[in-house]
Amino acid sequence: MSFQSIPVLDLSHAHVGETKSAFLGDLRYALMEVGFFYISNTGIENALTQDVITQGKLFFDLPEEKKLEVQMKNAASFLGYNKLGNEITRHKVDWREQVDLSTPHPLPLPSAPLYHNLLAPNQWPDPAFLPSFRPVYETYIRQMSALSTSFTSLIAEALDLPATAFDRFFDADQQHKLKVVKYPDLAELGVAEGVESQGVGPHKDSMLTSYLLQASHHHGLQAQNMAG
Repeated sequence: MSFQSIPVLDLSHAHVGETKSAFLGDLRYALMEVGFFYISNTGIENALTQDVITQGKLFFDLPEEKKLEVQMKNAASFLGYNKLGNEITRHKVDWREQVDLSTPHPLPLPSAPLYHNLLAPNQWPDPAFLPSFRPVYETYIRQMSALSTSFTSLIAEALDLPATAFDRFFDADQQHKLKVVKYPDLAELGVAEGVESQGVGPHKDSMLTSYLLQASHHHGLQAQNMAG
């Protein structure tokens, strides 16, 4: 039977013996029957979440030349800023601008495999313009990385596997990526009402799980059930 609503899972219930079993049952349903769900009571302070939203908006308000100082094409890591309309998904322009960050890694050695270029330091905006951006996002990445690692164990348990079942698929110092995205209103772009456009086209993320923080009133992802 097709789902009718997106489940909301209270993560605090996963850490209490009396409620963990029911939580794992709800998580299994959300994973197997829906594929999307909300998480409440994540343990991340609301003040930090609000700082993340504020600093993200301030970044996109920077002058164009300051954002381009950390442009993605400056490094081989695919970390950094991409300007509006600079990406294409399924042969159509993605109307968004974004900055990609990750858990920090040193620059790879010249003898390292080519794919190690993806593991590199972040490009940070000029602290003279955004002094709080780096400390706020480093804290948020660290806390979300811990949440993601812990939640992967819960996914395993929800599937009746040992909590460590997925550990062998990840490096001990695994990379966690974070993307800060701005999707302009179509009216801002001069797109007429009724004309098809996209913030980003249909795609699949490459990681096991993706966590999204809705930072504005704009509509985000949509989930389609089997009934359409």
